Order: sequence, then structure tokens, then C-alpha cells
Amino acid sequence: MSEPATIDDYIRAFAPPVRRVLARIRATVAAVAPNAREKISYRMPTFVRKRVLVHFAAFQHHIGLFPPVRGDAALLRAVEPYAGPKGNLRFPFADPIPYGLIARIVEARVREESAGKRKPGVRTTKATARARDRARSKRVKTRR
Repeated sequence: MSEPATIDDYIRAFAPPVRRVLARIRATVAAVAPNAREKISYRMPTFVRKRVLVHFAAFQHHIGLFPPVRGDAALLRAVEPYAGPKGNLRFPFADPIPYGLIARIVEARVREESAGKRKPGVRTTKATARARDRARSKRVKTRR
């Protein structure tokens, strides 16, 4: 598949049954996060506000939803049957797609973003990194 320019292009590239699933996931996410911006990132449909809410993609046997779910214990239990490598979710085409669960995941991501929580390991901004590096170099110079 060539690089899609829009989510519409991405969805159009699949067979009708997969197209319907992708379109419904798109509508589900848009309903929960109406002010999120749509884009293609990592060759996947992506919804973004201040940061990425979710990516989703169709694979041969499943729909993938990224990034992994964190924090909410009840939600973690609910997604457990779908957990794939690195905690990303896999919804097999052989099973009904849990659109309600996808909505809950997006709601949790919106709440997390609104609360200003950062996930562990998030890269610092360039300004923060420069300030940290200056502080380190001052410490090194004073030790000499």
C-alpha cells in the first residue's frame, strides 16, 4: 500500500468489510473526541489533540489500536483479552469489534490529556534538554 494522504485514502485501500470496521472506529473516536484533529502518522489513521490520542490500523487478521492503555485498573482489565505485544491492542476480525471499549479507551486518553498527565519516559523539550545539559556541564566543570 502506498502512503495514504488522508484517513479517507487509508480506509478506501481496504475491502468493504474492513472499510466498514475502520469507518466505524473512526466515527467512534470522533464522537468521543470531537475536537481531535485527524491525520496520518506512521502510515496509520491518527487522532490528535495536544498529543496523540490513538492510532488504529487494519492488519491481515485484526485491527490494531495504539498506544497501550495505562492507569485505569477497570479499563486495563477490560482490554486484557486484546493485549498484544508491548500492550498494544489487537481486535481480531473473527470476533465482534468492541466499539464501546474503544470509546472508553479514547475517553480515558482524553481525561489523561486534560489532567496534564505525562506518560513515563516522554522526551523532554529541546529547551528543557539544553537547560539540563548546561546544569550537567557546570557540575562537571566544578569537579575539575
